[in-house]
Amino acid sequence: LERYLNTLGTVAAITPLLGLLGTVIGMIKVFTAIQLEGTGNAAVLAGGISEALITTAAGLTVAIPSLFFHRYFQRKVDELVIYMEQEALKLVEVLNADRTDNADVKHPAMAQAVNR
Repeated sequence: LERYLNTLGTVAAITPLLGLLGTVIGMIKVFTAIQLEGTGNAAVLAGGISEALITTAAGLTVAIPSLFFHRYFQRKVDELVIYMEQEALKLVEVLNADRTDNADVKHPAMAQAVNR
């Protein structure tokens, strides 16, 4: 049930970091352009800032749904595990009840010991 949940959780955790990395790289380009050409060339500055914002947006666009679905599927798996445990306990109770009922019929002395 949890086979791909770790992968989905990893994607949700890594993509904001990749977006941040792109932001840092874009800002490095902006500061390099400022250093080489001064602050007068707005087109060069806008390109680096645009790159920084695009990578941040892309990282968040992937991370937010990934995190949402990771949490959603994790909750579903937890609910299924609880349901399966409850059903297993019911099965054990039924099997134990059948065993004690059969003991009443086959071994009256054993049934008396169980009922005490």
